[in-house]
Amino acid sequence: MKDRLKNIGINVKSERLRKGLSQEELAEKCEISRNSISLIETGKINPTIIKMIDIAKVLNVDINVLIKNNK
Repeated sequence: MKDRLKNIGINVKSERLRKGLSQEELAEKCEISRNSISLIETGKINPTIIKMIDIAKVLNVDINVLIKNNK
């Protein structure tokens, strides 16, 4: 489970950086805290599917891009 969460975090961070957004900007657009984005990106929390959908929409990517396994 921890590996999956870390993978999701890496994917979210990669897409966020590709879009040129700070954690603060992404958080604001998703209506969650910057700390929550940080915790997602470091794999320390398990985001709800609703939050993942919101993040995917803001980043303008298919949710599968965020949840794919990089290994």
